Amino acid sequence: MLGFSANNILALNFQYFRMMYRYLSILLLLTTFSVKSQTFSFTTKNKADHHITSGVSYIDNQKFGFDFQTEKDILFSENGATTTAPTYFSVNLPEDNYQISITFCAPEKTSEVTVKAESRRLMIDQLQIPAGTKETVTFNVHLHYTEIDGANYKMELKSREVGILNWDNKLTLEFSEGVTIEHINIQPLNRVTTLFLAGDSTVTDQDLEPWASWGQFFTNYINNKAVVGNYASSGASLPSFKGQKRLEKILSELKKGDYVLIEFGHNDEKIKGEGNGAYGLYTNLLKEYITKVRAKGGNPVLLTPTQRRFFENGKLKPTHGDFPNAMRKVAKELNVQLIDLTKLTTDMYESWGDENSRNAFVQYPANTFPGQTEKLEDNTHFNTFGANEIALAIVQEIKNQHLELVQFLKPNIPNYNPKKPNQIADWTLPMSPRFESEKPYGN
Repeated sequence: MLGFSANNILALNFQYFRMMYRYLSILLLLTTFSVKSQTFSFTTKNKADHHITSGVSYIDNQKFGFDFQTEKDILFSENGATTTAPTYFSVNLPEDNYQISITFCAPEKTSEVTVKAESRRLMIDQLQIPAGTKETVTFNVHLHYTEIDGANYKMELKSREVGILNWDNKLTLEFSEGVTIEHINIQPLNRVTTLFLAGDSTVTDQDLEPWASWGQFFTNYINNKAVVGNYASSGASLPSFKGQKRLEKILSELKKGDYVLIEFGHNDEKIKGEGNGAYGLYTNLLKEYITKVRAKGGNPVLLTPTQRRFFENGKLKPTHGDFPNAMRKVAKELNVQLIDLTKLTTDMYESWGDENSRNAFVQYPANTFPGQTEKLEDNTHFNTFGANEIALAIVQEIKNQHLELVQFLKPNIPNYNPKKPNQIADWTLPMSPRFESEKPYGN
């Protein structure tokens, strides 16, 4: 006798069937969604899997088409599809990394092209295409769903995340007004380095204007050797991120050589009680995250939390207590690369000063945006200008420290000095047409 009880046998059987269920689920998923390159042509001139020469709606088609009823904002001609307003195009695809190649043309006058993917990840920033020319632009997009290991086992979403573009089981591209799209090619990427982002509302892809985070602008500075997978969530702390199985989701996808950029603190500070605090739960979980990432062959990178905009008598006051120092201590003890975002943003806000720093945050009078009946005055969450400034500071620090991440940066990114930040008067990025007045979770 081996000494197995009936309960032991039942438990072993349950584990066996659960394992087989996951295996069969993955096999079914791969069989059902065996994806090859897909091409969409908006003119009859080119060979393609799909020719679109009229305003097909994604809602009607359920496989591909113009989304959010923007098919009415397209003019078709022999040159392609020209947007008369910001326009969305969606394609039903399984979770994967994809390389997107888009050919634009400017038949009569110079065209300015801006493209965002999923929840407003900036991919092409105001690219100028001279009149009478065409240009093909290529970028990588990480498409993620809630399932873990392809099975009926999921990470958790917060109620406000359900159905947003990052988590809606399709790829969505947003095109600015006045661009002519000739051709779109979507190609699965068999091998590419993934830069995973784990963090809170200052990191996550904010789905709606005027809110923004550095994570959704970081994509604009990454070359085609890598792809950014943003799993951050508004209101998240180290324990809640783990509890919602977001860390587990990242680890399930992590390949040897991938990176995980980790920024927490804003919400961890609110966790009270014995054993918590900067040198308790926060430190212990940082070490756990680092250990688990390394065990999978990944490379952790720590970022201290962005500073809050909190001025008293013209002087910026720190609000994170011991948390930045706790992260610095962990980085030193475990020999982890560290980007001191607390210091960078402190330099940035102090350089702007009390009044000008408001321009980097969601601070707008009532009726600035549709449905916004009250003023917005947020000192934690950025607008697009502020989020891009943070991303630039991170990129510059990667270059300054000669971190391994530098190999994934686009060439010719202008140098950035957080003590001499840009001014909002020079910020010209077109806004997305979808808005929300309610602030993100967290503070």
